[in-house]
Amino acid sequence: MARVLLFGRLADQAGWREREVAAESLTALRASIANDDAGLAEALAGPGVQVAVDKALVRGEAALAGSTEVAFLPPMSGG
Repeated sequence: MARVLLFGRLADQAGWREREVAAESLTALRASIANDDAGLAEALAGPGVQVAVDKALVRGEAALAGSTEVAFLPPMSGG
């Protein structure tokens, strides 16, 4: 099971901040989320949203081990 973390507006939209999801890859995890909440899946795929797997930013596909942490980070702004 991957430990999924949502931050900022993503957590607000989902109504949860942390959840366990069974998935062997980032693609499978996104598909599982899409099955539960299509609007959240769309937000996670939106521009500027970054994904960190075990605290390292990744682009594209990533394999997920049993205790992997996956964090979805909304775009940052400020100055």
